Amino acid sequence: MMLAYRSMDERQSVLAGLIRTASHKDVTPQVDESLFDSGLLDSFALPDLVGAIEEEFHISIPDSDLSPRKFESIAQIERYLDSRR
Repeated sequence: MMLAYRSMDERQSVLAGLIRTASHKDVTPQVDESLFDSGLLDSFALPDLVGAIEEEFHISIPDSDLSPRKFESIAQIERYLDSRR
């Protein structure tokens, strides 16, 4: 079961923290900023981020969903999480 966060800001903050950890960069991306174009994520960091999202939100993300398009930005990740409810 996915954890319910009190607000969108709280969920965005959690996602930003997961991105910082996966990218090993102390940068907080904007909600619509491309995580790949900005250099925060690459194909090597994506699995780390997905694993952290699975653990934090108590979901299982199938390999077929491991597309950079689905994890392009915090906003895109939120849309993906909403679709998994």
